[in-house]
Amino acid sequence: MWFYAHDWYTSRRSAWGAGTMTIQSAARQRAIDPALFHWPARDPALLASRCSACGAMAFPVNPACMACGGTEVGTVELPRAGTLWAWTIQRFMPKTPYHSAETEQTFRPYGVGYVELPGALRVETRINDGDPAQLRIGMPMRLVFYTHRTDADGTEVINYAFAPA
Repeated sequence: MWFYAHDWYTSRRSAWGAGTMTIQSAARQRAIDPALFHWPARDPALLASRCSACGAMAFPVNPACMACGGTEVGTVELPRAGTLWAWTIQRFMPKTPYHSAETEQTFRPYGVGYVELPGALRVETRINDGDPAQLRIGMPMRLVFYTHRTDADGTEVINYAFAPA
C-alpha cells in the first residue's frame, strides 16, 4: 500500500483527534531510518544536509560537506516532487541485508532510479506504483510512503519511494 503524504495524514486525522497523534499510533509505525524523513508527520519530506559554507546538499543527511569538507551543515526538507532523471528495472530479489516483506515467491519487478528534485539534488529511489515498463525519463514524480515490512512486534516499518505524479 502506498501513502501519498497528504492522503496518509487525512485518512488518519480522525484517529489522531485534532491533528495530534496518539502514543498508540506512534508505536505501530516507524521510519525505516529516522535520518531519512520524519514519521509520522503531517506532511513528511525527505531530509538532506546543506553546507553553510558552499551550499552543497547531500541525501541522506551527512555530518560534513562532501564538496568542501565543511562541518557546519544544517538539515533541510527536500521537495516532494521532481522528474525522473534515470531508471532501470529491478528484476530479481535484492540480496541480504535487504529486509522487506517480500519473498522469492511474492517478489515483483519494480523501478529503481534517480529523481531530480528542483533546486536541490537527485535522489536514488525505488520507483513503484504501476507498471515499471511505463517509466520515461523526464516524467513527473511525487514522493510516496509505503509499508516496507512489519516487525515481529507488529510495528509497520515505513519507507519512501517515488511514483508517477
